[in-house]
Amino acid sequence: MEPPNLTGLSERIGYRFDDPALLLLALTHRSLANEQPGEAPGNYERLEFLGDAVLDFVVSDLLMEGFPDLPEGELTKRRAALVSEPHLARLAGELGLGPLLRMGRGEAASGGREKDSILADALEAVVAAVYLDSRARSGIGEVYRVVQALFAPAILATAGGAPRLDFKTDLQEWVQRHFKDRITYRITRAEGPEHEKCFESAALFRGREVGRGQGRSKKQAEQAAAQQALHHLREQRAGGKA
Repeated sequence: MEPPNLTGLSERIGYRFDDPALLLLALTHRSLANEQPGEAPGNYERLEFLGDAVLDFVVSDLLMEGFPDLPEGELTKRRAALVSEPHLARLAGELGLGPLLRMGRGEAASGGREKDSILADALEAVVAAVYLDSRARSGIGEVYRVVQALFAPAILATAGGAPRLDFKTDLQEWVQRHFKDRITYRITRAEGPEHEKCFESAALFRGREVGRGQGRSKKQAEQAAAQQALHHLREQRAGGKA
């Protein structure tokens, strides 16, 4: 298998590797080794393990620095949203990781390049690759800079309160790109006293429910429904069912 040209990716993440083999490893799915052992002596799973911890640390530090008055519980909620699988997959998509992934033919044919779980894991592996490549000369400085640049827009979007990752916009853009269609929403339940009302919303695609979510407002419920729908539709498309 011909190695992908990674120059563009290095430019997009803003880091030039001393050891490009680390970045190549970060983009290698285990299915390649299963099908073609000679093409892939390793895969990204160990890097993913490290990258998950690096992201937790750096994102936690960025939140602590950016929101010095927030209590621990609120910081935890914001970090969870920022390092969630859907958000990491979205960032991976923006970086163009999908087409660069090295994977077996079977995984690729099943839509592996579009699966949230694989894209999120690959992004974590890339973060770990940056850390390992730069730690001897700069400690955590370089990977901190890379993560800060990647996550800054989403972190700034949390300034008004709960994490405001716009799943409705992400979902509509994805549906428009792949199906030239649109998503609609329907409030399916509203209960509780006026000051503590809980709403439930369904996300509908071509008249079919594809996601459901709850929230303290109609907007929050629709965002939760959109998050579930985006994950569901991506997984269906990856499996050839959408």
